[in-house]
Amino acid sequence: MGRKVTVATCALNQWALDFEGNLQRILKSIEIAKNRGARYRLGPELEICGYGCWDHYFESDTLLHSLQVLAALLASPITQDIICDVGMPVMHRNVRYNCRVIFLNRRILLIRPKMALANEANYRELRWFTPWSRSRHVEEHFLPRMLQDLTQQETVPFGDAVLATQDTCIGSEICEELWTPHSPHVDMGLDGVEIITNASGSHHVLRKARARVDLVTTATAKNGGIYLLANQKGCDGDRLYYDGCAMVAMNGDVFAQGSQFSLDDVEVLTATLDLEDVRSYRAEISSRNLAASRVSPFPRVKVDFALSCHEDLLQPVSEPVAWEYHRPEEEISLGPACWLWDFLRRSHQAGFFLPLSGGVDSAATACLVYSMCCQVCEAVRRGNQEVLADVRAILDQSSYTPQDPRELCGRMLTTCYMASENSSQETCSRARELAQQIGSHHISLNIDPAVKAVVGIFSLVTGKSPLFAAHGGSSRENLALQNVQARIRMVLAYLFAQLSLWSRGARGGLLVLGSANVDESLLGYLTKYDCSSADINPIGGVSKADLRAFVQFCLEHFQLPALQGILSAPATAELEPLANGQVLQTDEEDMGMTYAELSVYGRLRKVAKTGPYSMFCKLLTMWRDTCTPRQVADKVKQFFSRYSMNRHKMTTLTPAYHAENYSPDDNRFDLRPFLYNTRWPWQFRCIEDQVQQLEKKAQRDLDSLD
Repeated sequence: MGRKVTVATCALNQWALDFEGNLQRILKSIEIAKNRGARYRLGPELEICGYGCWDHYFESDTLLHSLQVLAALLASPITQDIICDVGMPVMHRNVRYNCRVIFLNRRILLIRPKMALANEANYRELRWFTPWSRSRHVEEHFLPRMLQDLTQQETVPFGDAVLATQDTCIGSEICEELWTPHSPHVDMGLDGVEIITNASGSHHVLRKARARVDLVTTATAKNGGIYLLANQKGCDGDRLYYDGCAMVAMNGDVFAQGSQFSLDDVEVLTATLDLEDVRSYRAEISSRNLAASRVSPFPRVKVDFALSCHEDLLQPVSEPVAWEYHRPEEEISLGPACWLWDFLRRSHQAGFFLPLSGGVDSAATACLVYSMCCQVCEAVRRGNQEVLADVRAILDQSSYTPQDPRELCGRMLTTCYMASENSSQETCSRARELAQQIGSHHISLNIDPAVKAVVGIFSLVTGKSPLFAAHGGSSRENLALQNVQARIRMVLAYLFAQLSLWSRGARGGLLVLGSANVDESLLGYLTKYDCSSADINPIGGVSKADLRAFVQFCLEHFQLPALQGILSAPATAELEPLANGQVLQTDEEDMGMTYAELSVYGRLRKVAKTGPYSMFCKLLTMWRDTCTPRQVADKVKQFFSRYSMNRHKMTTLTPAYHAENYSPDDNRFDLRPFLYNTRWPWQFRCIEDQVQQLEKKAQRDLDSLD
């Protein structure tokens, strides 16, 4: 009697609205699953249209093309004799739902709508979809004619039900439902469902993978059962990178681990597991069995199909594996690099242009491109034909095969040091040395003629010549002269990105890379429309502390000794005059706070959801050993004044890889006004009242000691 089942889950690099490519990747994953003996295949959330369609979900075209892809899947011989579980939007009784469509041999078994929609941070599912709120309820869904002709079905079950095959029972969760306080898998497991599936569209955030794995293993440890998780992988058209981590777990252990980052468009995991292990595991948990005896049953859709074979006695089963996690600096080296690759190949550009200043941030960005080149060479070495074809298309060289990351970097990355009279020889040397070590095509130029020309126009019109503060000018003059330099660098970056390959006799243009980190963006410590304005920014969601750890990792992992000097040098914009050839201006002095403090403010503002007064209260205890209440108050006031004064800069922030939960990205993640009362009179008065009370109490305590 059969009891061993082989199941498959996958991570697919789907692309929003790329119906043709999405279809081919789905078919390839099903074919691989079948070849490995699987009789059930799970795919990512909304895999047919791609998760990141956003307001395209409102369009009837998106629904129509999703149905057309479903029809192609149903008609394909590849999908025969395997239960296929695919994700797509479905309109039921004029309401749009985020659904799983489960079919077998050209017949749709069940359409299962999502019941808990993700609607926080980067997610806006309630904008496009309605949650299915009728627990354990099934209705008839009338199929469109294009599907009726294929399936010979007029209606199919639609709702919260489970599949009862000849040998087991399968239930579905969709992404967010795993993260809810009372997940569907709890009651499904109590009702005898032995295989739980979860189709996800879960994006990367630094240090998030452990939470995802813990949720799955804990679910199966408490209730027993097999759990399959599928996820999207890659950049599907915006700031997010979906980080795979497909997995198969059973009874608290992981039996198959998918990669978190890779250039493979299709990754399939299979595991062969014994259903009797689930049944015996559950048998001895008496508290679970008592709860199971009281649970309300789910509607069951009977399926005349078995996941197991009759003669499986000698079939080997999968063994548990220990999940291998990446360190945060490894996550940075891999995630943004994969995101850059997807962006480059899908935008049909010929490479990247990076203003390289000799500082940590632009060096980190350069290292990410080099890491991308390393991953490309490794993928080609392993025989990935899609990556090889993409490289050849990007470089317009049909016979080229990359082997050396440094050589490839020379073809794909142009770096440029843009000197001014305020630049030091040290930063120029550091930029040049790093470019040599990673192999980028490096340019050095001087922007002084352009700066003098622009300032000269102002002087010609007004009769006034602004001066730096070091030369007796006001703070307004000083800031304006710094900003002119920064903005001219942006203009030159785009000019060279468009024409530098042309000047070398090569085709195409380059994507301009920005390199402002998340802490500087939070405070607004950047010039609007300077080199922070670019096409994309791979480090815009990474903190300064994590970037420094990443650069240290690159120094050791990629053997780039130039990074040692970059790490040891103070961070500086080099926009003010030098003193005897030495840099006096530093970032932290300009900001009036340290990068470490900025990270604390950022997490409290966004993650802990504190305003000025609540932040002050929390920091009183956090910093009690280093700061007086008055010092804490002054720091909080300074941060909120600077933050609110510069919030308008977030509206033009370059699209950046999302890696941090306190990102100030104004596009969708951090929705706030950009015109504030920067004096915060009421909030700051509350802080001041509290400080005065604490100071009076401290004085009374001192007096009592006397």
